Amino acid sequence: MSGTLMSGSQMVLECLMREKVEIIFGYPGGVTLPFYDAMYDSPIKHVLVRHEQNAAFAAQGYSRATGKVGVCCATSGPGATNLVTGLVDAMMDSIPIVAITGQVTSKLIGSDAFQEADTFGITRSGTKHNFLVKDVNELPRIMHEAFHIASTGRPGPVLVDITKDAFQGMGHYQPVTSIHLPGYRVYTEGHAGQMRRAAQAMWEAKRPMIYAGGGIIHAGAHAELQELVELLDAPTVCTLMGLGGLPGNHPNFISMPGMHGSYAANMAVTEADLLIALGVRFDDRVTGRLAAFAPHAKVIHVDIDPAEVGKIRNPEVPIVGDVKKVLVKILEDMKATIADKAINEASRAAWREQVVAWKREHPLEPSMSPDAIKPQHLMAEINRLSGGEAIVSSDVGQHQMWAAQLIKFHHPRLWLNSGGLGSMGFGLPTAIGAQFARPDKLVFAICGDGGFQMSIPELATIANHALPVKIIIMNNGYLGMIRQWQELFYNNRLSQAKLDTFPNPEKLAGAYGFKGSTVENPNELRAALEAAVKEPGPYLLNVKVASFENVYPMVPAGSAINEMVLGPPQPVEVA
Repeated sequence: MSGTLMSGSQMVLECLMREKVEIIFGYPGGVTLPFYDAMYDSPIKHVLVRHEQNAAFAAQGYSRATGKVGVCCATSGPGATNLVTGLVDAMMDSIPIVAITGQVTSKLIGSDAFQEADTFGITRSGTKHNFLVKDVNELPRIMHEAFHIASTGRPGPVLVDITKDAFQGMGHYQPVTSIHLPGYRVYTEGHAGQMRRAAQAMWEAKRPMIYAGGGIIHAGAHAELQELVELLDAPTVCTLMGLGGLPGNHPNFISMPGMHGSYAANMAVTEADLLIALGVRFDDRVTGRLAAFAPHAKVIHVDIDPAEVGKIRNPEVPIVGDVKKVLVKILEDMKATIADKAINEASRAAWREQVVAWKREHPLEPSMSPDAIKPQHLMAEINRLSGGEAIVSSDVGQHQMWAAQLIKFHHPRLWLNSGGLGSMGFGLPTAIGAQFARPDKLVFAICGDGGFQMSIPELATIANHALPVKIIIMNNGYLGMIRQWQELFYNNRLSQAKLDTFPNPEKLAGAYGFKGSTVENPNELRAALEAAVKEPGPYLLNVKVASFENVYPMVPAGSAINEMVLGPPQPVEVA
């Protein structure tokens, strides 16, 4: 048999190098020791995280910031099960990562051996695809298939579970020159007739609205999106996952829509007569009560995943394809026929004026107080320091919503957050992956005091590598979104929402060898943030904010998105 004689571990590393992998986030264990021994001589950088879940989140951060496939590694049993949250999170948000896990020796599978878990079965529903490899000779084919599946079509996580004897076994490595997956179909081009119908509908609409999601980011279609926005002069919303797809300072950008979207965004979607849905999945947090979502609009829905088109809302013009390629063709058609199409400019002008009026009526503006730091004030200051150019990794909760509302992103792959799964503990490890991916960038990890305490161990990873991540804690002493819902919908019965203890940030950061501090005076906030940014290494800034501030606008569960609560109840004046 021809080919180079290698161990299975060496084959895996050879495949990773051929896939141009630069970095692996992982944690070793008994059955992955052969792989780690081979990695000792590998040029691929390995980052030792302090918890396997954070390896998956860091791999996501690397992927989200670059568009490349992130890689993480864990051992069998608890190592692999600790990855599951990160894998499901990547699945929900369509993030391409390859997870390599160890498995007990083939002959021990099913015997309840030490650190044995059915990783293949456990991760079947939480990954785009998964493999169990028992034969060393299958490793090259499967490794390259994993990267192909993760990165093509709708991206997602792929897990490769490798037995210890497959890691240790010897085989003849031969390069894989082509991928052949008969059951795997990716539709990228879009239907020509449907694209012409879409172009025609865009010309004819009186109140067109563009609704852009994470698919714009994944497809690299931000330039085409901006061209379409400007050709139609259409108001545009970007979902929580799509922020940065259109520059945050673009005159046609409104905000995100949905449960905590702006008044203007939700009213515009409600009143549009054409909804151009690009790389979105009509998530329930966007649509609210589905029957009342965009009730007057015809829908054009473009998505690379055929399962998403028509899943929630039946579109009048369904287009399955890569959103970048589809937009290129639609734009070509529209520009070729622009002289022959008459737009009802009076209707379009009235529509634009109406959207501007809605923005003016209820703007998303930072709320400030001389007595306490408002969370909105904090986000406004981070926005000022970012200038639309910094990477912001967010944890999950109120701070995530305020950041999405008030921080502008002028490019894609700057806003990193757990959208679909909503995983607490996401922000800090994801920022680590992003900082490794983009050492040239200023990286903020914005965390709540709850989520941060789920990821404290990764301060060691940050310290080990002197990563200049700026960790900003929005500390309100509560699980903020839990408290908000209990206040508004559970008669203010605050059950297990209060966080009574938070570590001293100066001592905590100091224990890891870098700086930390607390700020609670609104007049000192700007200087404190500027000091954190100027610090050449990592910095932990604990910002004590008003405890009982709520995120508004808010669409209560089961309501239509135009049925927004715009602020706290006002006292009734008695004559």
